[in-house]
Amino acid sequence: MINKVILVGHVGKDPEVRYIDNGAAVAQFSLATNETYKDKTGNRVEKTEWHNIVLWRGLAEVVEKYVKKGDQLYIEGKIRTRSYDDKDGNKKYITEIVADTMQMMGKKGSGDSKGAVPSPQSEDKFAHSTVNEPEPPLETDDLPF
Repeated sequence: MINKVILVGHVGKDPEVRYIDNGAAVAQFSLATNETYKDKTGNRVEKTEWHNIVLWRGLAEVVEKYVKKGDQLYIEGKIRTRSYDDKDGNKKYITEIVADTMQMMGKKGSGDSKGAVPSPQSEDKFAHSTVNEPEPPLETDDLPF
């Protein structure tokens, strides 16, 4: 059986990074992917899907330092669904992508507020590198959020 997800999208909010009791870093953020198609009448329709992304350890530390809202990422991972009880005691379910590979796409500064586009010589050393992280032995039920 295979549980594999590949996504290319834009980060929807600055990543939230926490460190759990054993010192392992955990990052969480949303990723938007877009699909464009034509409806029955020939009008162009764009649909956005939002994905909850979770990264552990080294990947989370890279995200903490280099990823921000608007950045484009390539993510590979597994779909996980977990449950938790909200503040009123109601059981809630959340579906997440637990990433084991991340590739930063684009150039450093491409999303900065000044609108400046960097020259090719100033390209971020992480812009096209891939970071792989093995599946954590920790259960996603232990997430601090």
